[in-house]
Amino acid sequence: MSLHADFGPDSGGRMKGVCIVKPIVYGNVARYFGKKREEDGHTHQWTVYLKPYNNEDMSVYIKKVHFKLHESYANQNRIVVKPPYEISETGWGEFEIVIKIHFNDPNERPVTMYHILKLFHTGGTTELGMDQGKGLVSESYDEVVFQDPTQLMHHMLTNTKQLTMGNWEQHTNFEDKKEKTLKAILEAKQKIRNEIVTLKNRLKLSRETISQFKDEIAKTQDNQYIL
Repeated sequence: MSLHADFGPDSGGRMKGVCIVKPIVYGNVARYFGKKREEDGHTHQWTVYLKPYNNEDMSVYIKKVHFKLHESYANQNRIVVKPPYEISETGWGEFEIVIKIHFNDPNERPVTMYHILKLFHTGGTTELGMDQGKGLVSESYDEVVFQDPTQLMHHMLTNTKQLTMGNWEQHTNFEDKKEKTLKAILEAKQKIRNEIVTLKNRLKLSRETISQFKDEIAKTQDNQYIL
């Protein structure tokens, strides 16, 4: 008997007020050949991927991951049905890759993400260690939010297991990045608070000055009437 049947005809009913968040990492790793390949002009080998941020087997709730590549590739639509969710190719240019996640529960809508394949070093990429070979990595942290999931989806999301193939480590230290981002946000908020106080003081001074001018004008007008 399938898992769908175990939950009966009402398994598609939503569990109101329930919210489950699954953190994920997606991106690509790229390595330069050292020179342009003669047969096709390709310069890099790259791998685009979807990983769990936590070391869990996402196949419990993910049915397949659809990677849509550039139209110049013979087969631009690549489907991966089990971990690791990744596609390796070679090429010479950067382009947008569409990553679409389909879930085992047919009542749950697919989730789509967009990643710009990075082959060349820029401010947004990270160099790989020498033990991994010269290359770069461009990856992002995101969260898939399941609001009011069905009973079936809730069961899948709360019954994941650890990956048996070993930890999927991210190249990016997202915890460090989160701390630095939070620090920058707090500093920006404090700067805004200080600017607001400064502007309020300026406004208060301007109002007091205007009030003084009005008083002076009123006194001058009164003196004119007396004369």
